Amino acid sequence: MNLYLQEIPASQREPKAIQETPAPGQDPLIASGLQKQQYVGIIGLAIALIAAVGFFSRRVEYAIAFAVILSIALIAFLLLI
Repeated sequence: MNLYLQEIPASQREPKAIQETPAPGQDPLIASGLQKQQYVGIIGLAIALIAAVGFFSRRVEYAIAFAVILSIALIAFLLLI
């Protein structure tokens, strides 16, 4: 079996240079400015959900509010240990 090896011209070769990664700091793929807006939106949605449930049943509203407060206290306690 005869294989003919042909040299590929330099213009058709892939470049051998290594691309330099950008300096650490501000990553353009991460939307860091939206993080505060997301937290505000999530808290607003949670308050609206509790208010909507409370409109139908006060007992369920108190149970949800108690569970949220207890969860926050437990998370804070476990983070401080």
